[in-house]
Amino acid sequence: MSESEVALLSRMWEQHMRAPFPPHMRGREIHGEDMVLLDADIAGCVVSTLSGPLDEKRRKVLLLCLAAVEKVLPSIDDEDSASEYYEHLRNMAALAVELGNADAR
Repeated sequence: MSESEVALLSRMWEQHMRAPFPPHMRGREIHGEDMVLLDADIAGCVVSTLSGPLDEKRRKVLLLCLAAVEKVLPSIDDEDSASEYYEHLRNMAALAVELGNADAR
């Protein structure tokens, strides 16, 4: 795991923590994905990644979340900057997966 990649993920996490959750996404499902739960699951996996290597269970959850966010992104409207919020989530998830793959080597 590269220290610079961990630092980047840490900065992305700090940015995410300052970003308000798009209010109109509360209680909303897109393509069968609960948007609050998707946010929470990715956030939990990112925090775990920042604490150390992901276990296999969290790694699988993160991969499923990454696929889910990729699936829903094209259908997210831009009200309250929701698409930007979920793109940032996707980018964090992708980096966390990359870091996890580096740890697995």
